[in-house]
Amino acid sequence: MPRPPRLAVYAGGACALAAVAAVVSFVRGDRVGIVWVLLAGLASNMAWYYARRGGGIRGARAGHGAAPAGCGSGGCVPAASKEQGRRPPGAAGRCG
Repeated sequence: MPRPPRLAVYAGGACALAAVAAVVSFVRGDRVGIVWVLLAGLASNMAWYYARRGGGIRGARAGHGAAPAGCGSGGCVPAASKEQGRRPPGAAGRCG
């Protein structure tokens, strides 16, 4: 499994620290904990974004159940043939 990008790790750490600060604030009775919850949500979204951008996390759009790279819905078709709207011989049906 590839290592997640450094910014994703830092944002995840900030999310964890903000969540701990929110819990401590609410236990002490401070309403400032609301700000910490919002900051934890922002840091969580940043961690998710940087992890997805760097390829650290694979989701549904990142290739689960998808055709291999270079395969369109009509089979393996070179880019030049796609632009012209026709398939090369032997490319009808399945890819690879």
